[in-house]
Amino acid sequence: MTSPLLHLMHLVSPALPVGAYAYSQGLEYAVERGWVKSLAGAEDWIGEVLSHSLGGLDLPVLQRLHTAWQAGAQDDVAHWNEYLQAARESKELLLEDVQMGEALLRLLVSLEVPNALAWPKGVAVSFATVFALAAQHWQVNSDDALSGFAWSWLENQVAAAIKLVPLGQTDGQRLLLSLMPVLEASVAAAKSRHNDDLGVGLPGLAMASAQHETQYSRLFRS
Repeated sequence: MTSPLLHLMHLVSPALPVGAYAYSQGLEYAVERGWVKSLAGAEDWIGEVLSHSLGGLDLPVLQRLHTAWQAGAQDDVAHWNEYLQAARESKELLLEDVQMGEALLRLLVSLEVPNALAWPKGVAVSFATVFALAAQHWQVNSDDALSGFAWSWLENQVAAAIKLVPLGQTDGQRLLLSLMPVLEASVAAAKSRHNDDLGVGLPGLAMASAQHETQYSRLFRS
């Protein structure tokens, strides 16, 4: 049996064909408007989104999805999958979530993962839903799955900042190192959140994502 750690590294690898690199989650518009224009600005923007968007919604729901897949509780999987999509604050963020989810689902179907093969046709699937499915299938525990999911997101955001701000590669590494404590704190907080505490409240992110949909010149997908 292959080590769960290797499977987690596979899931969080930039080589995973889900198209995560194509999205900036509003960062491109924030740079265009001058909200983010330095290393410090990128650290503030990415750190706040990590703490209050990923930490307030995706990570705690990922934990619940992992538990639901582990228990074979399909109704709970369906509930949290729908919850994630209903909580997206812009059309762009919803499409990103579903497009990445469907890409990972296609991969798992090709790899003949049973629960992926059984996913109902025509039902939109969130990325965290399929990530949790894969983690549970390959025996990656919930804590490691949350950390890996957050790390993959952080790497993609830093890669986007390197292109957009722009930042040098060394500054990109400084950014990753400086945000590691924020990631750890976000994962820890996510694990203790109650259902009534879940959600996102970042108007700047929502507006940046919505404005990015019609931004004249852009590198990232809308």
